[in-house]
Amino acid sequence: MEIIERIFGYLSNGKEVKLYTLRAGDLEFSLTDFGAAWTSLMVPSGKGFDDVLLGYSGFDGYLNNKPYIGVTVGRFANRIKNASFKLDGISYQLDANEGSNSLHSGRRGFDKLVWESKTYKDSDGVYVRFELESRDGDGGFPGNLNAEVTYGLTMSNEITCDYRAVTDQSCPVNLTNHAYFNLAGEGKGDILSHELILPSSSYIEVDKQNIPTGRLISVEGTDFDFRKRRKIYPGGYDHCFTTDGEPGKMRPCAEVYEPDSGRSMKLFTTQPGVQFYTGSYLNGINGKQGSVYDKFAGFCLETQHYPDTPNQSSFPQCTVVPGKDYHEKALFLFDW
Repeated sequence: MEIIERIFGYLSNGKEVKLYTLRAGDLEFSLTDFGAAWTSLMVPSGKGFDDVLLGYSGFDGYLNNKPYIGVTVGRFANRIKNASFKLDGISYQLDANEGSNSLHSGRRGFDKLVWESKTYKDSDGVYVRFELESRDGDGGFPGNLNAEVTYGLTMSNEITCDYRAVTDQSCPVNLTNHAYFNLAGEGKGDILSHELILPSSSYIEVDKQNIPTGRLISVEGTDFDFRKRRKIYPGGYDHCFTTDGEPGKMRPCAEVYEPDSGRSMKLFTTQPGVQFYTGSYLNGINGKQGSVYDKFAGFCLETQHYPDTPNQSSFPQCTVVPGKDYHEKALFLFDW
């Protein structure tokens, strides 16, 4: 096991940005303290090693990262209708950055900040712990919030994700990572040949602005039924699926297989939902080593609470209150 630390770049104010490379088992995983972003993941196969994460060739790409490639999203991942919500009788106006709605917490979410970072090892793997202080009023959200996100690489070829937050005032919290995967290797075609399992009985219905209507729709007999492994429908997806099972308990969430390389990825989570996104809005993004990312260049599986939860009383709630911490987990297991 090994941890390598180097300088990744500098902000305009001279602040240093770091890049960490974790090596354990058969994998090599790199991530940066800017946006607590995942930048690369080298995974073997019978045909050799490939980087299975979309990303940029250098730090500058992450400074203008409109598709949120690889970043940690907060305070609230996904969309909030009309960039507003009411909590304890008080109305809060958020930063609107997708029409009238808030997407991934507006123009200056956790993905655009430098996190404090610390590396460590234990008997099973190597880890980076990221910490961030978010002041009362950031993006329009209430309360002073401290977020702590730990990503690790284990000897069992797992990426572990541990999300925590505490606040001094009631506030909705929804943390996730926005990694884009292509198990054939980034830049090696689209992901429509990938085969997917989502053990989900329903998905969240959304309107034309991708805002939930409040209804959970059965996947039975629809193009959203991935309970048995099948290829990704080329119409594309940007939908939150329910994670069936006991809330708060780690349970299977998704499984993806890429037939040409033989690589597979299994995903487990404690969260109530997973956003499945097939990169439908990617359009000529300059990626790594000359790669250009267009529609279907990668897919995301973002473990999270449902979109617009602060405005949907029937959804599992994610309001963090003083004395009751936010804590969620996810695990990615790779094989070939």
